Amino acid sequence: MSKKTEEIFNFTETSDACIKCGKCIPVCTIHSINPDETTSPRGFIDLLGAYQRGELPLDKNAKDIFESCFLCTNCVDVCPNSLATDMVIEEVRADIADKYGIAWFKRGFFFLLRHRKIMDLVMKFGFMFKTCALAQDDKGRGLRARFSLPMMKKGRLIPSMMKTSFLNKYPEHIPAPKPQESTQKIAIFIGCLGNYNYEGIGDSLVEILAKLNIEVFIPKKQLCCGAPAYFTGDVGSVEYMTKKNIEYFESFMDEYDAMLIPEATCSAMVTHDWQVFFKNHDMPEWEARAKKVAQKIHMATEWLDNHTGLQQLLKEQGKQFDTPVTYHDPCHARKVQGIYKEPRNLLSPNYPMVEMSDPNRCCGFGGVTMQTEKFHFAEAAGKPKAEMIDETKATYVSAECSACRVQISESLNRAESDVIFKNPLELIAEALK
Repeated sequence: MSKKTEEIFNFTETSDACIKCGKCIPVCTIHSINPDETTSPRGFIDLLGAYQRGELPLDKNAKDIFESCFLCTNCVDVCPNSLATDMVIEEVRADIADKYGIAWFKRGFFFLLRHRKIMDLVMKFGFMFKTCALAQDDKGRGLRARFSLPMMKKGRLIPSMMKTSFLNKYPEHIPAPKPQESTQKIAIFIGCLGNYNYEGIGDSLVEILAKLNIEVFIPKKQLCCGAPAYFTGDVGSVEYMTKKNIEYFESFMDEYDAMLIPEATCSAMVTHDWQVFFKNHDMPEWEARAKKVAQKIHMATEWLDNHTGLQQLLKEQGKQFDTPVTYHDPCHARKVQGIYKEPRNLLSPNYPMVEMSDPNRCCGFGGVTMQTEKFHFAEAAGKPKAEMIDETKATYVSAECSACRVQISESLNRAESDVIFKNPLELIAEALK
């Protein structure tokens, strides 16, 4: 164990607090597809305690085990002692990164996330030459890979690419259509996939805010929230992006009523994991600053449902559709932030809602490592979710999370399902047109 990790986190305390009751086993995403005690929450915790005591070397077998967790937080949700299994695994992954390094394609990806202008250029070239390596999916879900690369297998479905990113498409300030003294003022943190891949998310949020007569600010210097690097163990990238974002947010946050994030993973990272990261890495000043900015940051549907008249507007002026919608609860929305009613409240006035048998079941995205080196686990976890969605006979499956969108679209593609994924904001905006 690195001295830094040992100083900031005591894995043995967590291990000793586990009573081995087994309540985590039935809900664990990785254990459901790889039923081995070592890859179960109590197995992870026990091994981490042994690691800190010097009884378990951080060899490639241990590395493989600790990188097999989906970080879905199902275990935390049911644990009688509320043990943060996901947190201790996130911390040991930093040790793994220190010892074994980070794969070149991940390092390249995290570099791009730290440098917005270079990422803009790369994505622009990607849009121009995408047909060389990718083919459009016939159901409009994304693009199919023509050959295999480290980040994608041949035939795999990946997100579409936008000609112009969201941050470059819109002006920084969008005035309210009918400005008044009481007009609300909102900032938008778009998230990387919404910025570069899923065009409808940002467009829909801007349209909805215009319908509500809300002034919009789009902070152009925002960086990635840091979640991909955090779940991979790249501490340097996480620290860089979080500090840059906090300093930037502090420069304008007092002027706005809220900052909305239309992504569960980004929202959970900014409002919860930033503080956890700084606490675990003994940076109390930054933890306090992260906590302060988080007070005005909300997942988009949560704020829209609780702080505006959008639900009433949809009831009075929204179009009625007969296309059924089923809602998937992203792990980072329901379990980390307690958000699940709000998107349903905003969809139900205009769409028939049908619940799947387990809307809370993890889709199996699991982060960058799970989507690359361990994609076989993501495939296995996605299969029952796709079957569950298909059984509802819904036209659309919705979730306020683009990571879930990537995974679920691929799972539905492999299941040859006709169900299409839409962010709830896209469906809501369509009802208001």
